[in-house]
Amino acid sequence: MPELPEVESMRVALAGELAGRRVEDVRLNDARCAARPAAEAFCDGLRGRAFAKLGRRGKFLLAALDDGGRLAVHLRMTGRLLLAEAGEASEAHTRAALSLDDGRELRFVDARRFGRLWLLRPGEEDTYTGMSGLGPEPDDPALDAGYLRGVCGKSRRAVKSCLLDQSVVAGIGNIYSDEILHDVRIRPDRPACSLDAGEWERLAEAIPRVMRFFTEKNLVTFEEYRQSAGLEYRNTPWLRVYAHAGKACDICGTALERRVIGGRGSVFCPRCQV
Repeated sequence: MPELPEVESMRVALAGELAGRRVEDVRLNDARCAARPAAEAFCDGLRGRAFAKLGRRGKFLLAALDDGGRLAVHLRMTGRLLLAEAGEASEAHTRAALSLDDGRELRFVDARRFGRLWLLRPGEEDTYTGMSGLGPEPDDPALDAGYLRGVCGKSRRAVKSCLLDQSVVAGIGNIYSDEILHDVRIRPDRPACSLDAGEWERLAEAIPRVMRFFTEKNLVTFEEYRQSAGLEYRNTPWLRVYAHAGKACDICGTALERRVIGGRGSVFCPRCQV
């Protein structure tokens, strides 16, 4: 599932190409991907609109439109946005395609069909996407030890589950929660209420640093993004624990363990992380 670094990489790659481009037509191959409004109104509302700016909130892409409306996209597990040249064959699992005024198509591709698109009209309150319930971004100065301790410090939930809770911090998923907790040497299954003040301080410092590191490693140019069909993420060489169960911890050499925590597979070092 794309997390904040991957979504940000997509935003950076596409932003300059979409700015000022006008939507001339909309095709939905799978009406279910348009979460709101219903398919016909969704298509009608986008036709004739131009992209003003492509932003991001947590794992959401948010395209500002020239009339003040917004197109929100959540990729979920397998979603991608591709900008295809005129006449280029459609990718398998293309759920929606926006024909642009330069002849290209912006295509929403999603093998698992979990991704969703929302069209928010000018001035419309967003009570649909879930963005209103998101916590601070990882680089928000408000995300300090006091904040984390205040929202999680009395919880008996695993600390990893707290990091995955988008109402606590926006944009962290299974990959980077493992990496953050290894960085601060905290076991992912520790009850959040068991962390002391120093551990909250370390966690608050590591969250923006680790997320910034992987965001920078994931960045690609538009041409690189286009050539890889949005599938090339550059985090793999830098991952220290995620998907490395059984391999040696790069700090102490102990074999990394995998456990299911809160329904999610988690990898950690049983010696370094306490």
